[in-house]
Amino acid sequence: MSLDSLSVRVSAIEVVAPLIREFTLEAVDGALPAFSPGSHVQVVMPGDGREIRNAYSLCSDPRDSARYRIAVRLQEHSRGGSEFMHSRVRVGDLLRITPPANLFSPFSLARRHLLIAGGVGITPFMSYITELERQGAEYELHYLYRSSQTGAYRDELQQRLGSRFKGYDSDSGVRCDLSALLSGREPGTHVYTCGPESLIEGVCSTAKALGWPESLIHYEAFAAPQPGEPFQARLSKSGKEVDVRPDESLLEALEREGVTVPNLCRGGVCGQCVTRVIDGTVEHRDAYLSTDERAGGACIMPCVSRAAGKHLTLDL
Repeated sequence: MSLDSLSVRVSAIEVVAPLIREFTLEAVDGALPAFSPGSHVQVVMPGDGREIRNAYSLCSDPRDSARYRIAVRLQEHSRGGSEFMHSRVRVGDLLRITPPANLFSPFSLARRHLLIAGGVGITPFMSYITELERQGAEYELHYLYRSSQTGAYRDELQQRLGSRFKGYDSDSGVRCDLSALLSGREPGTHVYTCGPESLIEGVCSTAKALGWPESLIHYEAFAAPQPGEPFQARLSKSGKEVDVRPDESLLEALEREGVTVPNLCRGGVCGQCVTRVIDGTVEHRDAYLSTDERAGGACIMPCVSRAAGKHLTLDL
């Protein structure tokens, strides 16, 4: 067991939507670390010749140190993580997780919190709602889903939130007009969105077009690294040469070879794993580096980005 992971036992598994299962995780020894609304953990899983670490939002009460709850959507083109959780994990199993980290906390001084969730992107808002209700904060939730696939917790949320909840089931032809939703909002309103990339881009671009300052727009996405061409990473400090396979990220390949790189999201948004590039061209796939930083080619987000050629030399 590494120092950066916790051992937990799966105490319950519940199907909360056709493609989503909820896992309750309890501490093996003592209490679990406290977390804040919007936090996530990484679940460490064995993969095909490599270790898989997927990030999942905590959807339980932030003040409950006895257990965590996460919800996992079975992905159509799973790299192994969601398939492992759905087909191989059973009640009573032990799992390794990382301590909670937060890249998506609600802004404490907001006058109103406008929450927009898509599919399994509802999960961070479950911890939001518990804490916002505890604080007596002003908020509303808009939930976009397909009832044939997702829509986890919608009945519970509709009953619990009443008029503060609005659901949009695309399978029933109910669509969300983002422009109407984001228009005419009172000063001090913050918007938060989590879900598919298309939803996040839609919310962000619509809000900016309507004049929302970027400081009032918050989003979170855990995008799995996409496959690509194989390449070799040369590490200038250690002299190692690491072969990166088509189906693994540069970060996963480095970890496979025992090279430690700090990381939190593993989805190209947090900036923790940024690594200096000494030689080679980068195929940037992250949402963190600026346009100028990408053009400069001096750094890479190894969790999602790759070499544009056959080699990269890294300052590692």
